[in-house]
Amino acid sequence: MNILSYPKFIRPVISFFLCIISIFLSLGDKPIIPHGKEINMSKFELTWADEFDGDSLDLSKWGAHCFNNGETAVRRGGYWDLKLATVADGNLHIATKFYPEGLDGNGKPGWYTCGIDTKKAFEQKHGYFEVRCILPKGVGQWSAFWMLCDSMSLTENGGKDGAEIDIFESCFYSKEGMARNSVSSNIHINGYGDAHETENVCDALVTANNPYEEFNTYGLEWNEDGYIFYINGVETGRSSFGGVSEVPEWLILSVEVDGADGVPADGWSGPSIENNTEPLTDFVVDYVRAYQYK
Repeated sequence: MNILSYPKFIRPVISFFLCIISIFLSLGDKPIIPHGKEINMSKFELTWADEFDGDSLDLSKWGAHCFNNGETAVRRGGYWDLKLATVADGNLHIATKFYPEGLDGNGKPGWYTCGIDTKKAFEQKHGYFEVRCILPKGVGQWSAFWMLCDSMSLTENGGKDGAEIDIFESCFYSKEGMARNSVSSNIHINGYGDAHETENVCDALVTANNPYEEFNTYGLEWNEDGYIFYINGVETGRSSFGGVSEVPEWLILSVEVDGADGVPADGWSGPSIENNTEPLTDFVVDYVRAYQYK
C-alpha cells in the first residue's frame, strides 16, 4: 500500500491508521509501514544527478569508494572492484559474482562486487537526495544508498562533525513474509572505533512495488533540524541523533558481502552468501538525484 495512490482527501485518514498499525508493528520488532508526510518537491531545485544514460560509468561523477584507483580491495566478506559496476540500458548495474580464480585471474578467489561515491565530484549540505532502484536478490549481501564525510571520524561534537547517513540498506532478504520486503535506515557518528555510536531510525516495508523486481525510490531530506527518510515519497522516519551534521557530505552506492577479510560468513544480512541456491541479481539503479532548498 502506497498512500500516494489514493485521492488526496482520504490520505490523512489512511496515514492515521497506518501510523497506528506501525506503532504496533514496531512494538513487536516488525518493520513499519510508510505512513508519514509526503515529500514536498516544490521547495527544492535540482543540483546534481546521474541518469546513467551512457554505456559506461561516468568517472567524472563517480569514483571507487574506499579503495585506491578502482584496484581490487578486500571489503568485508568479499572484494570491491570497479569492473563490477557497469552501465547499460539506462541503468547502473552493480553485480555480485564469484570468481574461483579471482577477477581476471588475479589470484584472489572470492566474491566480488563494488562501492562507488561522489567524493571527488559532488558533496552538499542540506537538501533532498533520492535514488530509484531495484534491490539485489540473495542472502549474505546487501545494497545501500548512503552519505558520508571525512570529518565523521571526529568525536568532539558528535554528529555535528558529520555522520554516516544510511538512507537505506537492503539487509532483510533472508527474512520470511513481508519482512523480506523492507529496508533499514540508520545513522552512525563518532567514527568507527571505540567512540562509535549508532541509531536505527527505522526498518520500513516497501509496499508500492516488489523491491527486488520493480523500481522504488528511497530518499532523505536533510535540514538544520534533522534527517527525514522517505520511501516512494512517503515519510518513514526522522531523527536528529547525535546532533545534525553541519558539513557537506558525498553520496555512495554500494553492495557488500557479509563476512570479514574477504571470507563470507553469516551476519546482519542472514546466512552466508554461499548458501544461496538461486543466482544473485544485480543492484539496478535508474537514477541518483540531489536537490537543494530554493
